[in-house]
Amino acid sequence: MKVIKNGGHRLFENDQETAKVVSEMLIDLERGGMDSVRKYSQRFDDWNPDQFELDDREVESILAKLPKPLIEDTDYCQGNVRKFAQAQLATLLPLEVEIRPGVILGHRHIPVNSVGSYIPGGRYPMFGSAQMSIIPAKVAGVKTVVACTPPVKGEGYYPATINAMKKAGADRIFILGGVPALAMMAFGLGGVEPVDMLVGAGNRFVAEAKRQLFGRCGIDLLAGPTEIAIIADDAADPALVACDLLGQAEHDPNSGIYLICMSEDFAQKTIAEVEKQLAVLPTREIAALSWRDNGIVTVADSPAEAVALSDDYAPEHLELHLEDPTYALANLSNYGSLFIGEETTVAYGDKSIGTNHILPTSRAARYTGGVWVGKFLKTCTYQRMTPEASREVGAVTERQCEIERMLAHAITARVRVDRYSTVE
Repeated sequence: MKVIKNGGHRLFENDQETAKVVSEMLIDLERGGMDSVRKYSQRFDDWNPDQFELDDREVESILAKLPKPLIEDTDYCQGNVRKFAQAQLATLLPLEVEIRPGVILGHRHIPVNSVGSYIPGGRYPMFGSAQMSIIPAKVAGVKTVVACTPPVKGEGYYPATINAMKKAGADRIFILGGVPALAMMAFGLGGVEPVDMLVGAGNRFVAEAKRQLFGRCGIDLLAGPTEIAIIADDAADPALVACDLLGQAEHDPNSGIYLICMSEDFAQKTIAEVEKQLAVLPTREIAALSWRDNGIVTVADSPAEAVALSDDYAPEHLELHLEDPTYALANLSNYGSLFIGEETTVAYGDKSIGTNHILPTSRAARYTGGVWVGKFLKTCTYQRMTPEASREVGAVTERQCEIERMLAHAITARVRVDRYSTVE
């Protein structure tokens, strides 16, 4: 391996200051309820309406003012997400098996009852994020989805986001952002029942709040700054590869950017293209920082080393610009979502193609995938047995419990052995 350009890779870190701020806020929010919600919303977002929730009349009024192409395009994107989630759900089947005579074991996939969906705002109004958390939940069978999105300063809300939330299936829509929004959903404030699970991306305060609230409710995953890795051989187009790298770089100055090449010549051509495209990129102020600080370019000695380098980085998004991706497909194991061939790109997955864009970052792809319909299902086991099987299993269980010195457990087995000893 040869490093052509070095850069950083922001990982989950022990940010004690953020943790302290969020902890104090959550304590105050739980104690103070909606008074504290209003206090923080006013302080951070200059937002303190009579009601944070939009009623049906307000939502319909907002949707009526949107241009038809925006509505149609959102419907197109959400249709793809819904179709894929439905196809995923179809693969999740109940199970029942008789593992030995009279011993029947099984499992069921049971949806959680309620979900709190956070749709981020901030630098970019990412209204497409609504479908990524709300649609899979509703396809899974979640009864209630409460959705929150932060206010837009000077505007109140972003109409396209409200449309996306409503069309995705949100049961309640709130204009409320950050830690107060998560606290309202998790603690059950202001007439909202406590949700069973929080989902959605956000800034470092949102991520830290989810981390601290985990246990009180479930969470999807902890998402940090976005990442892209590309494995490209000499058959790839340096200009297209550079374009895709910068597509993610505009997200955040901390975005992770990693290019793995098979030759130094291709690496240098792509670096030149990045600099050329940066000069005219509308969002270059952010993208240039990300590329400067976090852009990494390496040359792998072999396809095997390219795969190993990518798996070690464990990117959120991984693109393959390879003449023959067969080896990579068979051997890659750590990524959030994989984009095979130059015909597809991360922006398709983020917005429209149907896969989910809430994905693991900061090397979390080593142990989890992204949000999908299965994230909202609990796989719960059950067992039943005949009296004869209970007698057989009970004898073994009693002996095991006695060795572990758990005598009350042993008694529960023994009484069944005795109870069914006359059953033939």
